[in-house]
Amino acid sequence: MATVTPPSNSFNAELIRTRLLHDPLPELLAEYGVEVVELEADRGFTGGSFVRGDGSVLFVRPAGRPVVEWEITARALLGRVLRVVLPPMPAPFEVTEV
Repeated sequence: MATVTPPSNSFNAELIRTRLLHDPLPELLAEYGVEVVELEADRGFTGGSFVRGDGSVLFVRPAGRPVVEWEITARALLGRVLRVVLPPMPAPFEVTEV
């Protein structure tokens, strides 16, 4: 599994930010080697991420949710993992780091 590496300079960060907002999500997840598992979850949970000890990334996608909800959540999670600042998420979404 690939590891996710944050951008090394502001030019790279801007390029990645643009790609995170516009490129097809399946391509982004494949490029960064993100593994996605789907599971049943409480309505208040819209997704989560975990960076493993080896640097690989796991995303948790709640089953049965609208595709647009996953698109928003996954892009925000990937931005956080890459340490790239993205525009604020639309209400009522929020990203919480634990």
